[in-house]
Amino acid sequence: MFIDKEQINHLDRKFRLNLINSITGIKPANLIGSQSPDGLTNLAIFSSVVHLGSDPALIGMIVRPDSEVARNTFDNIKATGYYTINHVPLTLTRQAHYTSAKFPADISEFDRCAIDEEYLKGFPAPFVKDSYIKFGLKHVQSIPIELNGTTLVIGEIQLMVVPDYAVNELGYIDLQACDTTGVAGLNQYYCLSKEAEYPYVRLEEVPEF
Repeated sequence: MFIDKEQINHLDRKFRLNLINSITGIKPANLIGSQSPDGLTNLAIFSSVVHLGSDPALIGMIVRPDSEVARNTFDNIKATGYYTINHVPLTLTRQAHYTSAKFPADISEFDRCAIDEEYLKGFPAPFVKDSYIKFGLKHVQSIPIELNGTTLVIGEIQLMVVPDYAVNELGYIDLQACDTTGVAGLNQYYCLSKEAEYPYVRLEEVPEF
């Protein structure tokens, strides 16, 4: 398949959506936990979480436009200022996927999709109990992206939970050991396996290939 911009623009809408969503490859599968000011919990799957910096520890994610349907996750984040990001383990992909349904705000995806929630160290947003890697964030900035109406939501990590056995002496996390999964497109889930590890690259140490 070889297609240019003009051909892309004339593709069937659903075909184009799936194609462009898949072209970037495997993305992290994360469940975003939040809570309204009234205490109603919300859980939604996102594949747009990205590291923005380590000092301070900033994480970004893309929220889609809210012109057509309510975005309970974003509404809760704006209202309370706190949310959680939870890696989706292999055993939870089916329930996690169905949190993408457009549930009304008064129905918790935790309850409807049979996902256990937990609260840690007084943090004001719910975590996914069965997620091995999870972290709580404070909302620090939202940046509108005018070209397509999406928003880059930026949070600063307030606390992290990672199994001791999965962190090596340099601070690297073994995602395979934590059963973390990835997602391609909107509905294809992948296991992650560690195939290699290489040193930090210094120019004088680049080998001959």
